[in-house]
Amino acid sequence: MTELDNIDRQIIGILRTDARTSVSNIAQQIKVSRATIQNRIDKLEKSGVITGYTALISTAGNQNLASVRALMNIELVSANTDKVKNLLLTEPSVCAIHTTNGRWDMVVELQATSLESLDKILGRIRAIPDITSSETNILLSSTRTKSSDLAS
Repeated sequence: MTELDNIDRQIIGILRTDARTSVSNIAQQIKVSRATIQNRIDKLEKSGVITGYTALISTAGNQNLASVRALMNIELVSANTDKVKNLLLTEPSVCAIHTTNGRWDMVVELQATSLESLDKILGRIRAIPDITSSETNILLSSTRTKSSDLAS
């Protein structure tokens, strides 16, 4: 796996938020040259860290676009959550990472296009050093609350 520095992680973070962000805009945000950003993106793509760009599609009411969503509970060998979190952030299928105080050290939200794709993603994540065990639950259905309902 390619060793990522702070600039690489910032680029990935910006692209995860909006994959259509221009190279010039990324350069302005990170305060480095446009050529540096383009070279970094090219290296991230060639090394396989960036495997593609995608549109986020709402699957509500459209079964033809449905995807597999899962929660992966992760136990770490040590309290080195930052290292593992940074490696998880390079996995495009990771939607969110939560640290917890229970049996599991982290809960990771995943989205994949198929069960076969999810299986490959789980294999890559399980290969991360410092992960000692995991348990994954596939989400069958979800009910969302309004964020204002949570404010009280």
